[in-house]
Amino acid sequence: MTTITTTLDTVTSKDGTTISYRRLGRGPGLVLLHGAMQTGHSNIELAQALADEFTCYVPDRRGRGRSGPSGPDYRLDREVEDLDALLTATGADRVVGVSSGAIITLRTALVRPGLRKAVIFEPPLDIDGSFPAGWLARFDRELASGRIPAALVTGMRAARLGPPVFNVIPRAILEPLTAMMLKSQDKAAVEGEPTFRELAPSLHNDGQLVAETAGALDLYRSIETEVLLLGGTRSPAYLKSALTGLERVLPHARRVDLRGLDHSATGNADQRGRPEQVAAAIRGFLS
Repeated sequence: MTTITTTLDTVTSKDGTTISYRRLGRGPGLVLLHGAMQTGHSNIELAQALADEFTCYVPDRRGRGRSGPSGPDYRLDREVEDLDALLTATGADRVVGVSSGAIITLRTALVRPGLRKAVIFEPPLDIDGSFPAGWLARFDRELASGRIPAALVTGMRAARLGPPVFNVIPRAILEPLTAMMLKSQDKAAVEGEPTFRELAPSLHNDGQLVAETAGALDLYRSIETEVLLLGGTRSPAYLKSALTGLERVLPHARRVDLRGLDHSATGNADQRGRPEQVAAAIRGFLS
């Protein structure tokens, strides 16, 4: 097996926040932008699968991992500035945006005409109330009171990413189970990589991105970037609806549905991802 060398570097965003990223591979520049409850490491196997043809830049979004804090002025514009700064510093002109990272990628395409190609993987867009952000108030209260397991249950139920039985099991059972999972992960933590307990506050930011972009589908009609809309056939209906909505409005888009895969598809294998299968679809579009 070929050893892929990974280096760490940083870029400074417009507001002075440091954005840390990994660099690996060779060829045209490609940024992989992760989603909720993740860091760049969450998509490192996908980057490795693409590194034979692309120089992959894999950042930790602000407020996560090795990057600087999200800050009191957090909003979608700050995330767009972060991605724009990374694209400018590296010269990359292709992006793979995963989940909330796909929302950031879409908004960046609006303000950066030089973005040649973008892979949009299941953005959690709220289209006609398909994914309302009303859960954020409860999440914030639970987080503020130190009830991290309860807050994560609130977020997971809102996202509808667990098995169907998850939505009918009483919270009185789910919260202790989540607390046990967090303790187990704390013990197995890898140095330099945040645990779900540490990432929990960042889930508010991802929810805020959904709230900020609700009902704004028509805005994307002006995107000139070539877009691959990518998703799994086993993902929740609201994520499929978001891709269908984008398919209607984006002028230069094609869609690929990955049979048998779900929202975890882009992640590492130990998180139920299928990075090699996803990389094959991406490679065909970007090359």
